[in-house]
Amino acid sequence: MTTPHPAPERSGAGTETDPGAVVEATAAALVEPGSVVVDATVGLGGHSEALLSGSPRARLVGLDRDPHALDLARGRLAPFGERVRLVHAVYDAIPQVLADLGIPAVHGVLFDLGVSSLQLDEVDRGFAYAVDAPLDMRMDPAASVTAADVVNTYDVDELTRVLRNYGEERFAAQIARAIVRERSRQPFTTSARLVDVVRASVPAAARRVGGHPAKRTFQALRIEVNGELDVLGRAVPAAVDALAVGGRIVVLAYHSLEDRIVKRVLGAGASSSAPPDLPVELPEHAPKLRLLTRGAETASDREVAENPRAASARLRAAERVRAGVVTPAAPSRAVSGRRRSRGSGTGGDAA
Repeated sequence: MTTPHPAPERSGAGTETDPGAVVEATAAALVEPGSVVVDATVGLGGHSEALLSGSPRARLVGLDRDPHALDLARGRLAPFGERVRLVHAVYDAIPQVLADLGIPAVHGVLFDLGVSSLQLDEVDRGFAYAVDAPLDMRMDPAASVTAADVVNTYDVDELTRVLRNYGEERFAAQIARAIVRERSRQPFTTSARLVDVVRASVPAAARRVGGHPAKRTFQALRIEVNGELDVLGRAVPAAVDALAVGGRIVVLAYHSLEDRIVKRVLGAGASSSAPPDLPVELPEHAPKLRLLTRGAETASDREVAENPRAASARLRAAERVRAGVVTPAAPSRAVSGRRRSRGSGTGGDAA
């Protein structure tokens, strides 16, 4: 990834094994004693560890909806003691978490979106289509809706909308009809059978390009199960509004659906709200954000060689330059009236 502009530091697709680029993109806002940074997707704690090591005056609030990830991060970050607070929460709960901790504003927020390495590598979580596993895909194992619930209960129209909207799947209708037909014989319980149905529904010519034919279907189901886009549409504005002047937000997205939401919010904050015919921009119309990246920065060939999962990463970053509410939350993209609420929850535990 290229250097954010106009900031002097380089930005990149940080990973659990090499999170240095994300630290560089965030560290400039964490120099004052008592600075607070929120790692909204703490995962295994790689980014958090690097942020705390590289910014010795900063404190960190780490959020994750996956309790197993939090347990592992808690052990990894234990050497930092009282500088760390970890909370079981979805990232659209940032305002509630900060209010509960008595923190009025923060100086950095990091999002590393999508499914984590931990979740991909734990076969029984059902996120990977390459191995046969239960159709689960819940980032929080305590959540009520699984991928099996979606494929076994949604009707053809609902499934088509999920696959088209969240997987950008060209053959959504064909796949949805095949799923409904096959589940009438026997409900889906594991991923291998679903992969076979999807593969058979995609024309042979299309199967030869664009990666695994089930990739888009599994992405769509995961987003639906976890309400990812609706949560992100609330979380990014909330994170920006939580920033003190001079604070930074850094977001790593891994597909265009996520990146569009981030682009919309940061772009709105970096734009003047003055009417087009106003001859002079009044102070209250001035932008509240300064963009630190030119569009979405992508990983370099070297970074991809070191970490193939960085190939789809898109980084955007912005700095708060003026106080005030930036933008309302993005409109909900719920695909049907059957969607359950899966955001704004905190698990009540902090450590």
